[in-house]
Amino acid sequence: MKSAINAKLSVLMFLQFFIWGAWYTSIAVYMTAQGMGSLTHWPFTVNPVAAIVAPFFLGLVADRFFATEKVLAVLHLLGSAVLLAVPSLAAQPTAFILGLLVYNLCYMPTLGLANSLAFHHLDDQEKQFPRIRVFGTLGWIVAGLAVSFVLDKLVGTTAEGTSAPLLTAGVASLLLGFFCFTLPHTPPSAKGRQVSFGSILGLDAFRQLGSGPFYVFLLSSFLICIPLAAYYNFTQLFLGAVGLTSVAATQTLGQVSEVGFMLLMPVFFARLGVKWMLVVGMGAWVLRYALFALGAPDQVQWMVFAGIALHGICYDFFFVTGQIYVDKKSSPAVRGQAQGMLVLVTYGAGMLIGAQIAGRVYNGFLGSATALTLAQWQSFWWIPAAFALGVLGLFAALFRDKSVDGK
Repeated sequence: MKSAINAKLSVLMFLQFFIWGAWYTSIAVYMTAQGMGSLTHWPFTVNPVAAIVAPFFLGLVADRFFATEKVLAVLHLLGSAVLLAVPSLAAQPTAFILGLLVYNLCYMPTLGLANSLAFHHLDDQEKQFPRIRVFGTLGWIVAGLAVSFVLDKLVGTTAEGTSAPLLTAGVASLLLGFFCFTLPHTPPSAKGRQVSFGSILGLDAFRQLGSGPFYVFLLSSFLICIPLAAYYNFTQLFLGAVGLTSVAATQTLGQVSEVGFMLLMPVFFARLGVKWMLVVGMGAWVLRYALFALGAPDQVQWMVFAGIALHGICYDFFFVTGQIYVDKKSSPAVRGQAQGMLVLVTYGAGMLIGAQIAGRVYNGFLGSATALTLAQWQSFWWIPAAFALGVLGLFAALFRDKSVDGK
């Protein structure tokens, strides 16, 4: 029985991140091809806006009224309909961006819902969750390879510059929507409890989890996502500038390394504990941006590849460790709220501010030109490197939680 549940959870994670990876890693290239090159930071802005709204779904709907698997199904089916319609709006930039906003309002709540559903059916989160979550990484890898190599042949040109990735994500969302109805029943954990505005915002979880170390973790999670936005937004364009093609496939190097580190996470947990897992994750972000900056002027591609490959440590050691940390601190009654609050702080507020800052910095370098020079790319990448280094120092100095690390 448990093996069957784990298999379904693995399929859930695979499709969940296949959908995101299919369009997210190529949207800037598509928008540039459609004459929206100066607006490429907006998809990475509406995505965080949707993450900020996500707790309303998680704290009110999933935790209180409806089974989690049914909420997941409905959101993915609605998202599919929107995403399949978005390419028809490409000639109208404002409508196109608003269409992506509506889609992300459907998708972003499903991140926290998928995690809380998985945690509900696992006995040992530290050992079992990485093995389930690694299928999400595999989904992202398959999406990137499919976009660059399969869709290229189907459309007869470079797929990243066409609507094919968006349409592929829309079809995958439709399939996942129907699949979610087959997931193990996950009842609303806070059913019957009084509904308040504070509980909808996740304040119940905030009060329960509230402590000095948790506040440091939450603040650091918010701050580190500000420079992270630069990676998601502009790596696509940077790869083209240093002479690399097959952008979506190249970026899957990060997910390949993510698979390895995900499987090794139980070992690292035992040796490092929560604090140093998070420290190593943030340190990898500093190193990634430094490699991009150092490799830019002379197009040193091994540095660029190494920077992308560091994504495994960046993501696993920070985001997955953070999700497990929050779950360990939560009670079942606020598990959905707590995961939603983490999504709000990271993918929401942090990425929203980061996307706008990165967009302004990029456009400041760009001026009236159509692309950055290699020297400008070097200057651009040093900015998030310095910011991430500051956050790393803050967290390392202030975070101490004996309740999870015992030290």
